Amino acid sequence: MRIAVSASNPELSSPVDPRFGRCPYFIFVDPETMKFEAVENPNVASSSGAGIQTAQFVAEKGVKAVLTGSCGPNAFQTLQAAGVEVIIGVAGTVQEAIDQYKSAQFQATTQPNVPSHFGLGGSGTMGSGFGIGRGMGGGMGRGMGRGMGRGMGYMPPPQAPQAAPSAPNMPQQSPEEEIRYLKQQAEFLKQQLEDISRKIKELEKNKK
Repeated sequence: MRIAVSASNPELSSPVDPRFGRCPYFIFVDPETMKFEAVENPNVASSSGAGIQTAQFVAEKGVKAVLTGSCGPNAFQTLQAAGVEVIIGVAGTVQEAIDQYKSAQFQATTQPNVPSHFGLGGSGTMGSGFGIGRGMGGGMGRGMGRGMGRGMGYMPPPQAPQAAPSAPNMPQQSPEEEIRYLKQQAEFLKQQLEDISRKIKELEKNKK
């Protein structure tokens, strides 16, 4: 039996990535043996339909459950149809998430917790909030490698501003859920800033 965890990097020590459809990696792991496989998400740069495509990709791996920070309605419905449990609001490292899953601290959700296009710059809940996504995505994405290009998420060319898509039947988050979610975002951004600082130091060292 295997589960899938959305991850920022391909190690068990990696932070859980809050984005399901556009996370850089998935770590597929057998909780009993802890044998795992880190796989790049092939849909991280998709211009549309990343949630559904990623859900299909994960379901085809035969996992029992998905552990992630957030899951939109399209991906959620696809995973449910495939019989895959969805556990959201997961934070910390991948290893910590697996340990919590093994000790039955998680409960599968019954509905998505973010609207469609979450994580896509300019049209979702978090995209424009990062700021760094559109500004550095295209220019530095490839040059910075996995740490920046994939870690922060590739952003498509700027488009005309549009209203965030409506999300009918989206549940209202409780204060506890919102606090947990914000802490998760803070941890994610902290990790990204550390990656950026490390890459800057490497580049400055190579210039000398």
